Amino acid sequence: MYLACGVPETGSPYEQGVPVSPTAPLTGPRLSFPDSTCLGEAVGLTLSIFYVVARRVLSLVVLRFRSEGSKDLELVVLRHEPSVLRRQVARPKLGDADRVFLAAASRLLPRTRWSAFFVTPETLLRWHRKLVARRWTHPRRGPGRPPIAADTRALIVRLARENPRWGYLRIQGELKALSSRVSATTIRRVLAEEGLGPAGSRRGTNWKTFLSSQAHAILATDFFTVDTVFFRRPYVLFFIELDTRRVHLAGVTANPTGPWVTQQARNLFLGSGDVLSERKFLIRDRGTKFTGPCDEVFASEGVEVIKTPVRAPQANAHAERLVGTLRRECLDWTLELGRRHLESVLTE
Repeated sequence: MYLACGVPETGSPYEQGVPVSPTAPLTGPRLSFPDSTCLGEAVGLTLSIFYVVARRVLSLVVLRFRSEGSKDLELVVLRHEPSVLRRQVARPKLGDADRVFLAAASRLLPRTRWSAFFVTPETLLRWHRKLVARRWTHPRRGPGRPPIAADTRALIVRLARENPRWGYLRIQGELKALSSRVSATTIRRVLAEEGLGPAGSRRGTNWKTFLSSQAHAILATDFFTVDTVFFRRPYVLFFIELDTRRVHLAGVTANPTGPWVTQQARNLFLGSGDVLSERKFLIRDRGTKFTGPCDEVFASEGVEVIKTPVRAPQANAHAERLVGTLRRECLDWTLELGRRHLESVLTE
């Protein structure tokens, strides 16, 4: 075993005083002389300690032999620095810890020495009063009734809007059935804040609600075209149910005629069975492809044909939206080779 910097291990025969024969072989620990790296580190550490000690000693000597006038001048300079800072900052921003420290320090100094603080005596006293009041004041809620929960408020507004003929007491009863106790006065106040009046003055059914309630009896139809790879333009005829958004692909043809459309109308009722038995209205445009015999097929099934105004695609909005969705989601990202390929793409 060898130790760094040439120091033998403790407990060797040399340290224990055991006599060693001059002719005996040296089997004990040997000295390892320090290399240049170990010696340099030791010298550097010694110089650093000496430098720190010398600085402290010199500081004490200078402070000891400094005159009283120089010490007073240094104190004046240090006191002048806060006054310079006060002129640059209009109002310092203090935290809670700063206020606590200054308020506690004001109690340790006499009032004649309060000029050392950069705040007025009134401010220090006010901070101390607030700390005392905070220490002995119990938390309490504000005046008035506590506000109702957000989900209860949303439920009141929803019941009033979906049921314009319900009064405050009726809404209160429905909320009570849902284990939510709210007074009629609170319900009136909540509805007044939302711009909803009593049962007789609320707005009735809007167009969206009215059309949604009638959608189960309406069927819409229209054509759209697709340009194939070989610059052919087939026509696609479809029917859509407004309530379920179910689409019936009637057929694809390159030359849509009146007889062809009439036959597709017959196939629609023959293939769907009783699915379209509740449909009472059909919305279509004024295209020449929809002829009189086609309307007679729908009339025989008890469906009244309603023609949209001229150049008013918004009147058949559900069909127009379906065409736009098919183009954006499918047809604009594929290349159709022909009629059969287009049918397979639309069927998928």
